Amino acid sequence: MPANLVIIPTYNENENIENIIRTVFNQPLPYHILIIDDNSPDGTAQIVRSLQTEFGNQLYMVERQGKLGLGTAYIAGFKWALEHNYNYIFEMDADFSHNPADLNRLHDACENQGADIAIGSRYVTGVNVVNWPISRVLMSYFASKYVRFVTGMSIADTTAGFKCYRRNVLETIDLDKIHFKGYAFQIEMKFTAFKCGFTLKEVPIVFVNRVLGTSKMSGGIFGEAFLGVIQLKMNSLFRKYPQKKL
Repeated sequence: MPANLVIIPTYNENENIENIIRTVFNQPLPYHILIIDDNSPDGTAQIVRSLQTEFGNQLYMVERQGKLGLGTAYIAGFKWALEHNYNYIFEMDADFSHNPADLNRLHDACENQGADIAIGSRYVTGVNVVNWPISRVLMSYFASKYVRFVTGMSIADTTAGFKCYRRNVLETIDLDKIHFKGYAFQIEMKFTAFKCGFTLKEVPIVFVNRVLGTSKMSGGIFGEAFLGVIQLKMNSLFRKYPQKKL
């Protein structure tokens, strides 16, 4: 059975990338890593290439020509994962805001607890966010409440970006019809899976704001999400979704 694949998009993560790679590889379960680098000018890709000589067929990288958006990075990674026959595919940030040890808990939720998608949730047991300014915590928390209200999904953390997918989820979803590139991408993937009849399970995590490097979050990303949710809901009224095969 192929190992699990952790997809990590990067742009200017030279301060974090080696440590996150080594920490993932130190987990008790076997993981492969796919880095999707958007032509980072700080040398992130060079660091990954140097580590590939050490980690051989566990560490892979796709280098793109510029900043093409988080959503397109993950879509490229999902297609790569399907081509290379991975059974569990993870999304994770490079900056340690997601604890690599929680990969094992997300895997368990899919492997043993019936989840098709396991979501590392900041809000399922309260607000578990460390080192964010209160304004950002409130914006994120109420954004999830808003998405939940509009879409009808019973998920506390609708915008979470730390996830494990079973392979059949990504095979069923038409990845070429996923349109959003920023913050709303995470919502669109969950909503599409929900409409396809897949089981989404939240696993409580503690989200820690990055210590090194620069945040990629912006007001425009939140704007895309706010309007995008309404668009998603309206489009869903006229769209037929492929259904999970039993």
